[in-house]
Amino acid sequence: MPRAKRGFKARRRRNRIMKHAKGNYSARGRTFRAAIAQVHHAWLDAYRHRRTHKREIRRLWIVRINAAARMHGLSYGRFIHALKQAEVLLDRKILAEIAIADPGGFKAVIDAVRS
Repeated sequence: MPRAKRGFKARRRRNRIMKHAKGNYSARGRTFRAAIAQVHHAWLDAYRHRRTHKREIRRLWIVRINAAARMHGLSYGRFIHALKQAEVLLDRKILAEIAIADPGGFKAVIDAVRS
């Protein structure tokens, strides 16, 4: 009985994994068995970090807003509460951008909140 070498589908599957493993260290980028494990771990980490990245970025915005608000004598919590009371519809991302790029504009936001 002749030997079955599998078909082009198996090669296509292997090539897809090897393409994703490209650039990894040593056998993880060269041998198929090690590459499978590496790529599956990489996909798991990517899935997990797509979610944690959102949390980390929001924490960074909060730290930046807090630092800028404290320069004007307000804590972060009091500043956000005052924003809600004054019905200022700026989210944390925009507030953090303003705090870094345009300190005068951030002072204007704080003055609008205080009055």
